[in-house]
Amino acid sequence: MANSNRNTSTSKGWIWLMATLIVLAVLAAAGSLYYQYKHKAETLRNVAKQGLEEVKSVKKAKEAYDVIVVGTDPEGVAAAVSAARNGLSTLLVDGRNREILGGLMTLGWINSLDMNYSPNKTLLGKDDVFNKGIFSEWYAKIEGDSFDVNTAANAFYNLVKNEKNIDLLLKTKKVEPLLTDSKNAVQGATITLDNGTTQVVKASSVIDATQDGDFAAAAGVPFTMGREDIGDPKSKMAVTLAFRLKNVTPEVWSLMAKRLNGDDNPDTGVNEVSVFGYGEMSSYPPLNKERAKMRGLNMGRQNDNTVLINSLQIFGVDTFDPKSVEEAFEIGKKELPNVVAYMQKTFPEFASLELDASAPELYVRETRHMQGEYRLNIVDVCTNNDQWDRIGFGSYAVDIQRTSPTDNGNVVCKPKQYAIPFRSIVPLKVDGLLVVGRAASYDTLPHGSARVMPTGMAEGEAAGAAAMFAKQEKLSFRQLAASKDVIGKLQAQLTKQGMELPASTLKPQPFMEHKAYEGLKSALMLGLASGAYNNNFQLDAAANPKRMVNLVSGAKKMKPEAYKGDAAKAIDKLENADKLPLSLEQASYTITQALGIAASPNEAQAKLIEGKLLTDATLKLIADKQKLTNGDTFLMIKDLKIGLTGKP
Repeated sequence: MANSNRNTSTSKGWIWLMATLIVLAVLAAAGSLYYQYKHKAETLRNVAKQGLEEVKSVKKAKEAYDVIVVGTDPEGVAAAVSAARNGLSTLLVDGRNREILGGLMTLGWINSLDMNYSPNKTLLGKDDVFNKGIFSEWYAKIEGDSFDVNTAANAFYNLVKNEKNIDLLLKTKKVEPLLTDSKNAVQGATITLDNGTTQVVKASSVIDATQDGDFAAAAGVPFTMGREDIGDPKSKMAVTLAFRLKNVTPEVWSLMAKRLNGDDNPDTGVNEVSVFGYGEMSSYPPLNKERAKMRGLNMGRQNDNTVLINSLQIFGVDTFDPKSVEEAFEIGKKELPNVVAYMQKTFPEFASLELDASAPELYVRETRHMQGEYRLNIVDVCTNNDQWDRIGFGSYAVDIQRTSPTDNGNVVCKPKQYAIPFRSIVPLKVDGLLVVGRAASYDTLPHGSARVMPTGMAEGEAAGAAAMFAKQEKLSFRQLAASKDVIGKLQAQLTKQGMELPASTLKPQPFMEHKAYEGLKSALMLGLASGAYNNNFQLDAAANPKRMVNLVSGAKKMKPEAYKGDAAKAIDKLENADKLPLSLEQASYTITQALGIAASPNEAQAKLIEGKLLTDATLKLIADKQKLTNGDTFLMIKDLKIGLTGKP
């Protein structure tokens, strides 16, 4: 008995000792991390600007590789590094006149990252990031959520040059798909070299990491363009010409921080390397009012008392037409001296700043949206939807930038955590190919969140590993996408590589438990609802006749040929239509007027029911037939959509 007590006492002592050691180890790690963070922050401004490391390119590719990665933007770097680390011979090739890696980040001068922060915190209480893996490996080499472009370019190159399985080929004139005789699979590429000669390079897999899905489009992969999927095919988000200001000393930075600190606007913030705010810049009077407009300033700090600014928006640019691109550069360069003069006049802290240069490449936000095995939709994003074949997560706000000078842009919602499915990088119709980055299989609205670079790098890393499994399992990417067993292996391998892909267990958002939720989903899919950063879709707010006209008119895109009338005629005889309560009768009359259905206001509801355009289920959910809410009108739009198209 005594021995038993002594053993128990000894065991407890060992448990306490081990627990103490674990706590001390955690505290030591936290202290080390804190020191590193504090040291980095304190010394950041004393770091000399790095010289650009010369990027060494092979003169000619080999005849065959396991994988060809087309495009040297961050997504392409991640794909090539992942493929190489998985033992695949890899060609990383770029069809643009580039001498460094990093594309949009280093040549478009978009040096402030739209981060994907998770709901979790680090040991230091800082926001943690999603996905990690190769993105975090690169991120650890740069200054922070904004960076010096030389640092970033060198970090991308170091990732690539340290992989013995990668051949890097730059400054080619063209990279075209090599297709099988049946035209339904890619088997390599035909590359036009800098000297004009061509070379055929075979590969088991090709990963398209170009910004616009150029390689995939040439291979016959189907795409939608811009906002085509919500009935606006001629519209897409503005492009931007980034520019550089000099004389941004630590004193100037402190003055900016003093102005912006304490502002709780989600569009405003400042840290050691980033500033976003100065919304007053939207009032800048452009020289070219039809083609240019400023937004609030997104500023990323460099290591030489300069900043890069992503804020000058240019409209109506066909980025596939070199003349249109050249014109956009001319428009931007004419505006920039006036932009800087306006900044100097409006904000005292900018008085000594000078325009230094503009970026060598345009920041193009939106062109092609691939049609893949799964098309990520806006409901997926706003509801934090998980996916069984997740290869990464996103959390950035659905930020829809202006499409014209008269448009104010929009934040549809702010997700906490949604998954990117592997199926969204697998194109329809063409095998042997994956597409990563902003041209992947997203609808236009979720693209406003999923287009950010950290998400694209996660996709690139997944694509590189998937190429290994496709070879190992002797499967096409389409077959791989349908195999839960192989997807499980892919997820395990990505976890081994440092990514984090656990199933999501988030609680439903409050709006998902609202009685009008099914109506809201239809409104979201049609681009007719916005919840901003707080996800408040105003479902219980009072609707009015004018808003109903706008809603029904906006829903025309669901089936344009069915709209034979004019919704606005429903309020012709109403005064203050934007202030009156909306009755069910008036709402029904608005729909019949839009569709060209002959009906008086008191006949309209019956006509809609008769035509199966309004259901009893919706009528039962409308609590006050004389004072409809926004949620009630969304339910009516849902019924209208199902009645006209057969789809919710």
